[in-house]
Amino acid sequence: MAVKVYVVYYSMYGHVAKLADEIKKGVSSVEGAEAKIWQVPETLPEEVLGKMGAPPKLDAPIITPQELADADGILFGFPTRFGMMAAQMKAFFDATGGLWREQSLAGKPAGIFFSTGTQGGGQETTALTTVTQLTHHGMIFVPVGYTFGAKLFDMEKVQGGSPYGAGTFAADGSRWPSEMELEHAFHQGQYFAGIAKKLKGAA
Repeated sequence: MAVKVYVVYYSMYGHVAKLADEIKKGVSSVEGAEAKIWQVPETLPEEVLGKMGAPPKLDAPIITPQELADADGILFGFPTRFGMMAAQMKAFFDATGGLWREQSLAGKPAGIFFSTGTQGGGQETTALTTVTQLTHHGMIFVPVGYTFGAKLFDMEKVQGGSPYGAGTFAADGSRWPSEMELEHAFHQGQYFAGIAKKLKGAA
């Protein structure tokens, strides 16, 4: 049976969605692994989103907390808000109490990817503050580490991402993921799928 990896994200302006697409491609490049993209529910009304200049949502299906239990591994993506995950993703995690009670996600591998506004905007703290959510569920955090190689050490250009996961800088919203950031996202999906496959095989 194929290893099912869910890519679950929240994206207000599309930057995280772009990374999610590349992560899905990376997962799908691994033999015996299949990826499915999901969005978490929006918590803001359309009127507010319109005033914020947010574009219409993409057509990825909306996930319910219960559907997480069907995955063999999950990659969560979101923008940062003051060094933590966006409230929409936090609201989704807050709704997983039933899964936590049954420990339905315990032992499943989990990874994270993210978008921040600036270089000091939470590429590390967003990841660190997310690990608490995974820990309470008993999930196995799978950071990408430095498996992406030398490109993570390139100081010639501005680039997001870290050993915790793929990332991008959105600046004022006008900057989109660079080629290197998208490559990092693809690599994370590929690497994560390999780990999920090993864990499922061992089980």
